[in-house]
Amino acid sequence: MTQVLHIVGGGMAGSEAAWQAAEMGVDVVIHEMRPNVGTFAHQTGNLAEMVCSNSFRSDDDEQNAVGLLHWEMRSANGLIMTTADAHRLPAGGALAVDRDLFAEDVTARLRAHPRVTVTDEEVSSLPDDGQWIFATGPLTSPALGQAIQVETGAEALAFFDAIAPIVYADSIDMSQAWMQSRYDKGETEEERTAYLNCPMDRDQYEAFIDALLAADKAEFHEGETAGYFDGCLPIEVMSERGRETLRHGPMKPVGLTNPHQPDVKAHAVVQLRRDNALGTLFNIVGFQTKMKYGAQTEVFRMIPGLENASFARLGGIHRNTFINSPTLLDAQMRLKSKPNIRFAGQITGVEGYVESAAMGLLAGRLAAAEILGRELPEVPQDSAMGALIHHITGGAEAKTFQPMNVNFGLFRPVEGLKGGRRGRKDRYKAYTDRAKAEWTNWLAQC
Repeated sequence: MTQVLHIVGGGMAGSEAAWQAAEMGVDVVIHEMRPNVGTFAHQTGNLAEMVCSNSFRSDDDEQNAVGLLHWEMRSANGLIMTTADAHRLPAGGALAVDRDLFAEDVTARLRAHPRVTVTDEEVSSLPDDGQWIFATGPLTSPALGQAIQVETGAEALAFFDAIAPIVYADSIDMSQAWMQSRYDKGETEEERTAYLNCPMDRDQYEAFIDALLAADKAEFHEGETAGYFDGCLPIEVMSERGRETLRHGPMKPVGLTNPHQPDVKAHAVVQLRRDNALGTLFNIVGFQTKMKYGAQTEVFRMIPGLENASFARLGGIHRNTFINSPTLLDAQMRLKSKPNIRFAGQITGVEGYVESAAMGLLAGRLAAAEILGRELPEVPQDSAMGALIHHITGGAEAKTFQPMNVNFGLFRPVEGLKGGRRGRKDRYKAYTDRAKAEWTNWLAQC
């Protein structure tokens, strides 16, 4: 066996695909255009750089579909999950990491792997031969995007992602803010105090909403339309949907008690999550924004405790492209018109770090098996992996296809369980138990 697997894009999906294929005994070349060709959102040339958030979201593998996906990836010796666990930060029930150490470690491990080569070059066309995985993510280069559009004969779908700002910890006024995870969630004191909270009373909240609505916003380029993925809405877009939207979303005050004023219930609370292991940086949770830089500093310094905040990074917005996977990909994630090419990650229409890495994991294994002349069993639909790949390769309605996070709505029902909120806990546990059994069985056959 001398055939090499080429992977275009060294983000979450590309990194995981490379690791899985290399571990199966296939030589891999990762083509990553950074740092020679930069993007709006990336700041380094590291593989698996986290540009939006430092969180992989819930780590609960019994009651949460994302946590279940974590479990499945760990079971498959996933590079992303293994490295995330090594650089974990306190985040209540979530899995958050020091983003710099995480990306540096992923890069080092892949560059050190004897079967992996990393090249700093841009690929701008779809090759006719060889085995390829395109995992170029939400910031696919214009030239490659054009090549994909020409090949597929379809308009590339697009939406917009926004990035949240990061604050220096020593610029936060702790006489007003306090450390606490919502509902004191977590098994250790460090986890129970993983979030930094800034309270607002009603007048402060109303003034904040007024400022958000009036702030200068980034303009879109000519011909662009502002379609957003609902899981990553800018806060000013949320506030435009109703003045109470933020108070029932990222600024909800429930499950928190202010030790500075324990008898006063906050009207709204802004939460910040630690962004690095040193605890010197905090990102403002759920505060993705398209405000211009000057407006951001003015508006965010209205938050109690952040009046003198210094920002390590301000927020921003960028275009995110993806293909209409249900019409273009087969069940093995191959492009129907060019079966030597697979797609993986966000470009396939999955949303989130975890989902992207998961599709990279499957694409890497499927491509490696094809190169090795092995036939893998079909990915079980009742696993989290299977639910996602089924959704993007045919389960979704092509006419209304939009980016999707993993969720239990993608899972087939378990017979005999009642629906509704009251039966949710038993239903979710049944989903995760069934998924773990199916996934474990699939791995044993691979």
